[in-house]
Amino acid sequence: MATFSQPTIEKGSDMVLDFLCSTCEEKKLKESADYYCESCVKFFCQKCIDMHSQLFTQHSPHGSGDMKKWPVAKKVEDCLLKCDVHKEENNDMFCKDHSQLCCHKCAILNHRYFF
Repeated sequence: MATFSQPTIEKGSDMVLDFLCSTCEEKKLKESADYYCESCVKFFCQKCIDMHSQLFTQHSPHGSGDMKKWPVAKKVEDCLLKCDVHKEENNDMFCKDHSQLCCHKCAILNHRYFF
């Protein structure tokens, strides 16, 4: 699964998590990824993508401008699925009244209707 470096803050104070280059990470280096190759299921920095593109001419890596085609990292997925109150529980219900995802414990304690 993808590995992150520290979060960075971009314009508008949105937090962006940087993916690490898979090749550099294998060498114990922490280099931010600029590309993702769906065929290899790996991330590459600018330096490593050049070699990758020479070796795998049929692959079409996605640059950072096309991140919607990059996978959601496990840490992000876990963050979205886990209940903020009951950390051990997954959000598995939706409260229409509050337009909010919640776990079954929160649904019983804080929400009348959950569907």
